[in-house]
Amino acid sequence: MPGRLALDQARVLIDTALVRADAVGVPINVAVADDGGHLMAFARQDGAILASVDIAIRKARTAVLLRMTTDELGKAAAVGGPLYGIEGTNGGLVVFGGGIPLFTPDGDLLGAIGVSGGTVEQDITIAQAGADRLGAAATFPQRARA
Repeated sequence: MPGRLALDQARVLIDTALVRADAVGVPINVAVADDGGHLMAFARQDGAILASVDIAIRKARTAVLLRMTTDELGKAAAVGGPLYGIEGTNGGLVVFGGGIPLFTPDGDLLGAIGVSGGTVEQDITIAQAGADRLGAAATFPQRARA
């Protein structure tokens, strides 16, 4: 039976991302979605960009729906790429870094973390800190198909 992301795990992801954001020096919005792409937990730090609320949530949702990082998706969605134009589907997907899917060691999707508020590189670093703390597998067993 596939694992499920529990609320206490979602809180660990949120807390770890917030600590890393403080260390980086950028206020963020961070979202955790379950394996269906539904919001489980969210936090917005004081001073975080308001437009990034929606972006963080969509990054987590995008990572779940396509079972890949939003950074990977951005490369596949570039002009001439196999998923060019995909960002206009599914109510709007995010095609730049900061969303990371979370898998069990057996490859079952648990959910995803999405971070927005810094540069793309900062968002990726902060989201990865949460994923690393949870101990989620860094492998992506299934790829999206166009």
